[in-house]
Amino acid sequence: MRPATAQWSLAGYALAFAILLITGGRLGDIAGRRRIFLVGVAGFTLASVVCGAAMTPEALLAGRFAQGALAALMVPQVMSVIVAMFEPHERGKAFAMLGAVLSAGSVSGPFLGGVLTEYDVAGLGWRAIFLINVPIGVVTFSLALRVMPETRSTRPLRLDLVGVALVSLIALGLLYPLMQGREAGWPGWMFAIMAMAVAAVPAFAAHQRRRHRLNGSALVPPALFAHRSFTVGVVVVLLVFSGVTSFFLVLTYHLQMGLGWEPLRVALVTLAWPLGITGTTRLALRRASRGLVGAGAAVMAVGVTMMIVSVGWLGADLSWPYVVAAELVIGLGMGLCVPILATVALGDVPADDAGAGSGVVNTAIQFGTALGVALVGAIFFSLAGDRFASATATALWFNVAVFGVAVLASPLLPGIGVRESDALARQGHGVARP
Repeated sequence: MRPATAQWSLAGYALAFAILLITGGRLGDIAGRRRIFLVGVAGFTLASVVCGAAMTPEALLAGRFAQGALAALMVPQVMSVIVAMFEPHERGKAFAMLGAVLSAGSVSGPFLGGVLTEYDVAGLGWRAIFLINVPIGVVTFSLALRVMPETRSTRPLRLDLVGVALVSLIALGLLYPLMQGREAGWPGWMFAIMAMAVAAVPAFAAHQRRRHRLNGSALVPPALFAHRSFTVGVVVVLLVFSGVTSFFLVLTYHLQMGLGWEPLRVALVTLAWPLGITGTTRLALRRASRGLVGAGAAVMAVGVTMMIVSVGWLGADLSWPYVVAAELVIGLGMGLCVPILATVALGDVPADDAGAGSGVVNTAIQFGTALGVALVGAIFFSLAGDRFASATATALWFNVAVFGVAVLASPLLPGIGVRESDALARQGHGVARP
């Protein structure tokens, strides 16, 4: 598989996800969050079948794009229901529970993928990674049908199709050249596309303001960004996640292609990252502050630096304790900042705009993921060849840099008030009060 195809198999999902997350969130506000969630689950399950049955790289990539698009319908509804059902000072506990579930998925996902690939379950090889989603999807659909409440905006809303088109063009215009530019020899038209995408950002913002004044149905309500908590929280979320996924892309290639590690071995050492997250999440909830957000990003930068030093120092002799130590430190840092970010970013969002707000936050996560993969992938694959250690060390300095910028941005986050801090602290002790 060509490097660009490998990048698209990971970032293509994230790109489709990022493009449609805000739309998916707004559709939940308009048509009902439970209804859109069920459509997303059913479609994602079918797209997983397409991926598992794919006979060509093109079919696999089409399935991955479909997975991303349909996941964009279901994922925003989870945060939207939390925002709609709970008062601002109560949302921390719900977000903490969501974080625990996501951490469990982070632990089990890579490990399960490695086991399925290593042991060729049912003779399916890599296809089992996608087909395992079928029974999971069926169970999820059945449970949501029975227990998920239906909520929607109390205001009459219409979908902003022009806004959808503009945000899609901006994302594609920025990311396509980054992923395909190296193989195409960086022709001038790719730089022109990126310039047009950047130029379209003010046009998108102006359209959203006009749409909001006209009928209050902007894809991204401008009022969301009147809250400093939301604006700065979104920026820090984008920075953090642009560094996380791209780190694991480079590390996986380095370990498997550069050092010849088996997929199961890679999956086993990767368990250190989510274990680190669970190790500091309780501390973050008990002592929530914007200072912990900055501290967590700084710890993540230290973990990546440890990996750079280990790769450069040991080269082909790199062994699992060094990888585990670096991933554990990164996980410890992520556990300090991510649970607080969710509470800060969405804490002031009105219930009527819950879908749009959660869609923007999730878009920041996925767009950051795709952007990080594109940039770091471009650096790594342009340098790799037979010099994996040098390429890995060079590419990972991007991750150190974005975590450093997140540290610098963290003082701009609003302080967490006494009421919110007390609520989060009670969550750390497992106590809930009315």
